[in-house]
Amino acid sequence: MSKYLVIGLGNPGRRYANNRHNLGFMIADLLADELAASFQKKSFNAQLAFGMHQGHEVIIAKPQSYMNRSGEAAGQLLRYYNLEIDRIIVIVDDADLPLGKLRLRKQGSAGGHNGLKSIIAHLSSQQFARLRVGMGRPDAEGDMVQHVLSDFSRSEQAVIREIGEQAVQAILAFVTLGVDQAMNSINAL
Repeated sequence: MSKYLVIGLGNPGRRYANNRHNLGFMIADLLADELAASFQKKSFNAQLAFGMHQGHEVIIAKPQSYMNRSGEAAGQLLRYYNLEIDRIIVIVDDADLPLGKLRLRKQGSAGGHNGLKSIIAHLSSQQFARLRVGMGRPDAEGDMVQHVLSDFSRSEQAVIREIGEQAVQAILAFVTLGVDQAMNSINAL
């Protein structure tokens, strides 16, 4: 049986629960629902849920530090569960992708995302998969910080529910097929 670690990025607390910046948490919750897992355990400053998918153990983590310190939990979990870096996938919001678009990448830079910067620093590597979930940019006059910390509108929430289901399938494909095959199917959408 192999283990996989899925890390959803977000900010803890009710105040941020529905923010654009919490797409990682939202999709981690959907994945937990799909695997009939629940976030009951808190270790390494992260909420953890444990599920199974086609003979693979899936550990779902939501770091409970703020976004720019997400890597602390990621590094501790990687070491504790003795995982290879290719068994990790990070779910991250992306302002450079339009709302409702997904991109699975095998590796890469932080691209200006503070959560990814922290994970790269604590894993000492950029060689982990990341599922980028589009949240779009603010309008021409909008402030990026206000945009990422704002909640989705009603119409946007419907798009998020749909893309959330696709994101869960992408993560499960990563677990069962590997990153290359999962990328081929997901990035074609």
